[in-house]
Amino acid sequence: MLNRRHLRVKVLQSLYAYHQSDVRDLKQHEKNLLQSIDKVYEMYIWMLSLISEVVGYAQNDANDRANKHLPTADDLNADLKILTNRFVLSLNQNQEFLAALKKYKVSWTFEPELTKTLFTILKSSPDYTEYLQKTGDTIQTDKDIIKFIFKKVILKSSLADQVFEDKFIFWPVDRDVLQALIAKTFKNFSHDDYTQNKLAEVTGNWVEDREFIVNLFENTIRYDEQYQQMISEKTQNWEPERIAMMDTLLMKMALAEFLKFNSIPVKVTINEYLEISKEFSTPKSNSFINGILDKILIELKAQNKIVKIGRGLIE
Repeated sequence: MLNRRHLRVKVLQSLYAYHQSDVRDLKQHEKNLLQSIDKVYEMYIWMLSLISEVVGYAQNDANDRANKHLPTADDLNADLKILTNRFVLSLNQNQEFLAALKKYKVSWTFEPELTKTLFTILKSSPDYTEYLQKTGDTIQTDKDIIKFIFKKVILKSSLADQVFEDKFIFWPVDRDVLQALIAKTFKNFSHDDYTQNKLAEVTGNWVEDREFIVNLFENTIRYDEQYQQMISEKTQNWEPERIAMMDTLLMKMALAEFLKFNSIPVKVTINEYLEISKEFSTPKSNSFINGILDKILIELKAQNKIVKIGRGLIE
């Protein structure tokens, strides 16, 4: 699921889009930010649907084999055990999942070869052969083959990777989040009573997380000039064009957290943005951002402008 670092990245992406856009409608960009979170959940639903489609293709494959010109005995008696897989049966009866399929208009008809290709890979794997031969399955053991389909078939497929990248602009960034959501789903689907099996939630607490990202986004923009002045005073020896835009945005977000989020420890803020800079900015950004924020922080503390409330937050 989306943790606070992932949420900060979403805000960073939205701030970048805001500053690159000719349209400075704050509410529209805020709407786009929230939609980017929903896109992660949509991607999750599409992936669950693809898993179900791959399993369901066993019937198509059996039909094709039986209708061959000279079918063998094996062709006429294809093992369809996977169609009774408890995880997939539970998923396909899950009301949340069914509602989401309708909401996002999920259909794989636009890419007919994908499911067939993935099932062909699955069918030729030793893991699938072992699964078909196994007896005494439960929902726990049934999940093992589904995990294999997800991790070793779909995520290893260059075709599937291309399809998701074409459909979801932030697929390379959100892929790790997707894996966490699917892992949470495997954990949640542990009951023989299918009505007790729940989909994963996109965040741990959406009410709080929604407030966090909206406030972070709005405060970073609202006090942009003030934060820019604070940064400029500490980077006088740097030519402005040499400072990466991402570095500036990350520092402004950090300043917003220093000054406007009194429940987030300063050290947490600094560590989070330094980690994000490693992935989204230049190789030298980490030390540069750390140095500038340290200088600003010393000044803010001297002016008593850093106010943190709560156990362990008062320095």
